[in-house]
Amino acid sequence: MAKAVCVNGYKRPAGAGEDAGGRQAARKRRKADGGGQGPEEKSSRLSAALFGEDCEISHDQLYELLKYAALGKCHNAAQPSWCRIYHQSHLAGVVVIVLHEMSQLHFYKFYLQFKHLRKAFRHRFTLTPSANFLDSLYGEGANLKPQNTAQGLASTSSECIPKSSDLQCDPIIRKYGEKKRGLTSYTLTLEEQKKNYYPIKGSPGCKGYVYTECDQQRTDSSPLFGLDCEMCLTAKGNEVTRVSLVDAQGQCLLNELVKPESTVVNYRTRFSGITKKMLLPVKTRLSDIQTRLKKMLPHDAVLVGHSLNADLQALEMIHPSVIDTSLLFARNEGRRFKLKFLAKAVLGKEIQCEQKLGHDPAEDARAALELAQFFIEQGPAKVAELNLEMLLTTEKLAEVSQNKAALQPQGCRVQKQLNEPPRLPKPCFLDCLQVTGQKPLLLGRQELDSSGLCQSNLSTSNKQILQRALEDVPLSTFSIIQFSLGPEYIASHLLAGLCEKVRSKLTDMLTIYAGPFEESFCLKSVKKEFERCGPIQSLTVVTETYQPYVCIQYEVLEAAQLAVESLNGAEVAGSCIKVQRPVTAAMLDCDVLIKELELDVENEGVIYVAGLKKSLTETDLQEEFSQLKGLETLFLPKDLQSGKHRNCCFLKFQKSESAVDALEVINGWTMRGSNLRSRNALASGHLCRWIWQMNHSNGKQGGNILHEKMEQLSDSEQNLRKKVKKLDHHIKKLYRSLQNNTLCIVLFPGVNSFRSTEGAPFLVETEDMP
Repeated sequence: MAKAVCVNGYKRPAGAGEDAGGRQAARKRRKADGGGQGPEEKSSRLSAALFGEDCEISHDQLYELLKYAALGKCHNAAQPSWCRIYHQSHLAGVVVIVLHEMSQLHFYKFYLQFKHLRKAFRHRFTLTPSANFLDSLYGEGANLKPQNTAQGLASTSSECIPKSSDLQCDPIIRKYGEKKRGLTSYTLTLEEQKKNYYPIKGSPGCKGYVYTECDQQRTDSSPLFGLDCEMCLTAKGNEVTRVSLVDAQGQCLLNELVKPESTVVNYRTRFSGITKKMLLPVKTRLSDIQTRLKKMLPHDAVLVGHSLNADLQALEMIHPSVIDTSLLFARNEGRRFKLKFLAKAVLGKEIQCEQKLGHDPAEDARAALELAQFFIEQGPAKVAELNLEMLLTTEKLAEVSQNKAALQPQGCRVQKQLNEPPRLPKPCFLDCLQVTGQKPLLLGRQELDSSGLCQSNLSTSNKQILQRALEDVPLSTFSIIQFSLGPEYIASHLLAGLCEKVRSKLTDMLTIYAGPFEESFCLKSVKKEFERCGPIQSLTVVTETYQPYVCIQYEVLEAAQLAVESLNGAEVAGSCIKVQRPVTAAMLDCDVLIKELELDVENEGVIYVAGLKKSLTETDLQEEFSQLKGLETLFLPKDLQSGKHRNCCFLKFQKSESAVDALEVINGWTMRGSNLRSRNALASGHLCRWIWQMNHSNGKQGGNILHEKMEQLSDSEQNLRKKVKKLDHHIKKLYRSLQNNTLCIVLFPGVNSFRSTEGAPFLVETEDMP
């Protein structure tokens, strides 16, 4: 399986290609964002403190990022272990762009053609080799940690209890605050009753309704009564067929069957528990119940129920003071918890069991009453700590797993041992989205999902896919868009040729020729001088020329470039020498490529330092460079085989200005007897590692490299170059159409038909949202 490549970033506001000044202004705006602005003014952003060899992440970690971005804390998703998303609730959506059958080989081969991709996305992270990552979205694949089971939902384990900072985002805390209050703080206001369709005194739609006349002012000592009704569908609409009223001690005061005025059309026995036989002997009518309720309720009574508006509408009664538990236990976006779930999660009680015939209104009324009492006694903070959204998601995922297990063939469910517990299938990412009411959008040339969990649309060309994406992505909170080059561009011989050309070009870029030298020159002194620019992989003497030259292949791009810049025209080993790279067809755009690498947003604020003594430890270097202003991270590259560090390092600064100042200080700096050389970074992270892997994939590369014969690109390569440029334009157009605060990820999943020895995949993220 070829290795995948990923690119990830946040959509910025208009002007995605900001200059350094624009980025600095953006940072100031972000700093202001943390200074106490309201939630509506906050912007989502991603922060990842990975640099150098630490930039490798697993597919499970990428899965963590997607899950948290799409679901958030309230749906049992934890912050990713390797990065942090700030203000996840303000995310407009998540868009995953898949470049089918493309790997990082294509990215580096056509680096200049990927103009938008490398400028809009800020950081690249290496991904460890794995099976197809997309498979883990549709089924099992991600090695997720087991979550809390649905049993014992009211667990008080530390995993379930949110941090105090997280509680501020809970809708219950936002609505009521953290302090305990009396029951009058939780009764619905007149405006809330109107908004939720409660019968209101004097309302045109409530003519003929009976008023309870409970007009006495409520206090925190006013009595609570639980009320619930069961209805049947009649020719008139929903009519009451059973009424239950319980007092604050849970005693049932009323539990009566009621004969509807109109002919019953549907008894709804499954939910109401009412049958035709049950109602045949009943003489009680709605008016009788209305009269009894008026007499039973004290003048300061507070009625409690779950979606109590429906019960009062069916009773055709008006009561001024109510607590609605479906609104009391607040959720985001106007959603409501079901009474059955709240009873189990908060009270630890099972109600509305499937074994029973329909609901028991006395049981439901008592459950709603106890929920209100719990909320009042414990206070909003304790209720928020239950993390009900997380518990609901856990319960739903457990149901999904059980349903999947039930659908498996009988043979697959046979246990190997009689005492071995049955293994439930792991819910996939799309299951997680489904239980939260999200249906992701899938667009591509091939069938991406056959589960029916997605809105899936097939197209015949990348242009059609782009057009559909521009129309449909804004309507979806999670989208997967798959572009592809076409089968003619993934042939093994073409990919093998591309791989060899990339390896050859990298080798040439790492290689310099220096000379001419005198016949009796000291090779040791030449090596010592050129080692001050960085670690040398190989050094050979070229004797085919009139005077001897030296061919040096470095291990990092910065070292070769530093040698060209600092030693060309210098006197080395008694000779004034010329330093240059090989002249080949592939190297004609080397200067352009070096300049673009230097300007790459990944290398912003990063400098390369060479000439370090190998005896220095990372702690020594931290101490030596601590005087540099704004230093954020030090990365000391190590040989991946020996584990020993090389004689160079990368320094990452918080601001580009600090990096510029550091360059002036470091060049000419003597550290413990060694003169340092420095320049802007070219390949500080994933590229540095990938170059090493390319050079060591088929044995050592390099040695005595002569000029290659100038070759014309084949027609297929020229066409592929045009295809990639067009693809980059498609990504640019789609990216610019996204709403602000959209997390955008681009995956290079690799080529299944070609087993290359290229390095691990990578992921890129843009500058944080201002």
